[in-house]
Amino acid sequence: MRIFFALLLFVAEPAAFADTMRCGTHIVRHGDPQITVRDLCGEPSDVQSHYIQRRPSYQRNGTYYYFGNGFVDVPVEVWTYNLGPYKLMRRVRFVDGLVEDIDTLGYGYNAPGY
Repeated sequence: MRIFFALLLFVAEPAAFADTMRCGTHIVRHGDPQITVRDLCGEPSDVQSHYIQRRPSYQRNGTYYYFGNGFVDVPVEVWTYNLGPYKLMRRVRFVDGLVEDIDTLGYGYNAPGY
């Protein structure tokens, strides 16, 4: 029985850190605003911008409430951090200015001119 619980904790642990990113001694997580990420992690290596359409909504106590029948354009930015050839790159997706997703990519690269 103990082995079962130990395996359960081992399998569940990576999911707890899936949407976080370490910048020095600080942690960036789901829901952080763009300005906080820029202050903690610096300028990204690449920025991609586009829009998605969503129903109008607001959030209260962690629950989204939708209203209206139409759709609105919501800005999306995807920032990529190249941390060098010996570290994994990170991709942070912002929707309406807040972190929605953090992905780990392959190893980074030396930027031109280094």
